Amino acid sequence: MQLHYELEDIKEIDFMAFIPFILPFIVIGSLLVFIALMDLFRHRKVRKNLPIWTMIIIFINIIGPILYFVLGRKDSESF
Repeated sequence: MQLHYELEDIKEIDFMAFIPFILPFIVIGSLLVFIALMDLFRHRKVRKNLPIWTMIIIFINIIGPILYFVLGRKDSESF
C-alpha cells in the first residue's frame, strides 16, 4: 500500500468519473441557495439583518440556506 502519492499519480485519476456523485450535491446546493434568496428578498420588509442573511446564504453554501430556513424565518414571526 502506497502512503505517499506524487503529482504523476494524481494526474492518472479520472475526475470525470466522480461527476455523477458530485453533481447532485451541486444541484441541491444551488437550488437551496436560490430558494432561500428568493424567500429572503420576497419578505425583505419584515426580515431583520438582510445583508447578514444574504452573506450567510451565499458564502456558507449548503448550511447557510438551511440556517436561514430554520432561524432566519423566525424573525418575521415576532411582528
